[in-house]
Amino acid sequence: MKNVTDSFVSLGHWPSAGSFGFNTDILSTNPINLSVVLGVLIFFGKGVYNRKQRILNTIRNSEELRGRAIEQLEKARARLRKVEMEAEQFRVNGYSEIEREKLNLINSTYKTLEQLENYKNETIHFEQQRAINEVRQRVFQQALQGALGTLNSCLNNELHLRTISANISMLGAMKEITD
Repeated sequence: MKNVTDSFVSLGHWPSAGSFGFNTDILSTNPINLSVVLGVLIFFGKGVYNRKQRILNTIRNSEELRGRAIEQLEKARARLRKVEMEAEQFRVNGYSEIEREKLNLINSTYKTLEQLENYKNETIHFEQQRAINEVRQRVFQQALQGALGTLNSCLNNELHLRTISANISMLGAMKEITD
């Protein structure tokens, strides 16, 4: 097992292997790399901003629907007051059908408001999840492309052959241990 860790440790000391990592010293970083990173951030920032605008538009549309529903509720309340006055006249005569109609009207109005509120919340949640998933996919794809590019630029034939030989040696050592 010591051979396995030694071979990994020795991989880091190969002079031809090159190195890659995150350089936090802004004065020694490559301006081209910084401009590429800034370009990627600006590109994704615009996508997130556009997604945010769509979500905000959806919220505005939902609020407009809510406003219309409130207007309908006020109209329904006015109709309810009218129905109540008529119900009082019919109550005197013993007619109770109007009372049931009033309750049905109130219940249907509240159900409509609940449905509109639920639709608004579902739309907001859906758009947020879709935006998050899209950004995750883009970031993952960019990271994967960057890693592949870095690996491809750092590998040469000699290093590639040495890595394969080291891995074959490790597998052989692991096979001897398991036998």
